[in-house]
Amino acid sequence: MPKLELTSELEAAVSAVRDAASVCLSVQKNLITAATLEKKDRSPVTVADFASQALVCSSLARSSKVGAVVGEEDAAELREADAEETRDKVVEHVRNVRGAGISADQALDWIDLGGVTPDHSTPQYWTLDPIDGTKGFLRGEQYAIALGLLEHGRVVLGVLGCPNLPGPDGQPGCLLTATRGGGAQIRPLTASGADGAVKIRVSEIADTAAARFCESVESGHSDQDQSAQIARALNITEEPVRVDSQCKYAIVGQGQAQIYLRLPTRKDYREKIWDHAAGLIVVEEAGGRVTDVRGHDLDFGHGRQLENNSGVIATNGPIHDEVLSAVARFVDVS
Repeated sequence: MPKLELTSELEAAVSAVRDAASVCLSVQKNLITAATLEKKDRSPVTVADFASQALVCSSLARSSKVGAVVGEEDAAELREADAEETRDKVVEHVRNVRGAGISADQALDWIDLGGVTPDHSTPQYWTLDPIDGTKGFLRGEQYAIALGLLEHGRVVLGVLGCPNLPGPDGQPGCLLTATRGGGAQIRPLTASGADGAVKIRVSEIADTAAARFCESVESGHSDQDQSAQIARALNITEEPVRVDSQCKYAIVGQGQAQIYLRLPTRKDYREKIWDHAAGLIVVEEAGGRVTDVRGHDLDFGHGRQLENNSGVIATNGPIHDEVLSAVARFVDVS
């Protein structure tokens, strides 16, 4: 297969993520209410998840030379007889972006384009998390649309759409983009093409005592008690930045924090590739470093999960080895 032309693939990805962000914002505005929050009703995020994947997959099918998409969702549950209400809402939101003539079957078929399980016969493929940070989405806080492009098991391009994270113009909503060897940028979410794009770089801090953690809001996603122990061992006194989703990678990539830890909560747990592909390349191309808790590079060449890795550590780079050493004191990295 010929080597990818990353400039055109990046613009295809940016367009796809912008479409998905628009539908996520629409669902937040129209379906999340005080009543749904009080009932802990997850139906709005379900609608947004499916509609986001449909829009990204349809956009890539039209504009990208890479047809395979490894997505988080498939449309099987929407095809069930008792899913009519959710299905109708998903289709309605897809039609609001793609046009009134889109049939329900077409919308569901677009979702199913994301059902690829990669192997050696798929050397190039996209991986998509249509809404990363579902609880942040429901709370109206941080979430991301995360789209990465892999070639022979290596991430070569990433786009993070962060509708509630400030852009380069200070307004809510940004895109973080990166291509392998091409650096990382931040763009306004609603601009056209690369308008308003600004290069980003990680922090140059080399003393861990001056560093700041970025970690999950949800304690189930990472061991926060261990994180606190590690922070003390590194003489870190700043309060951690707690946000949902791959927005944490965006924050490290822009130099607003220097360390992101996702410590394993179970020895047998393996991270999903769509939870890290886009964020990883943003941080690496901004000058940072990303490994697992053992210091191994993240290995995306084993299907839908990071089978050979445990946990994730992202830093600005200069302090990475010191962070690894501190993690090894409190986490079983065997």
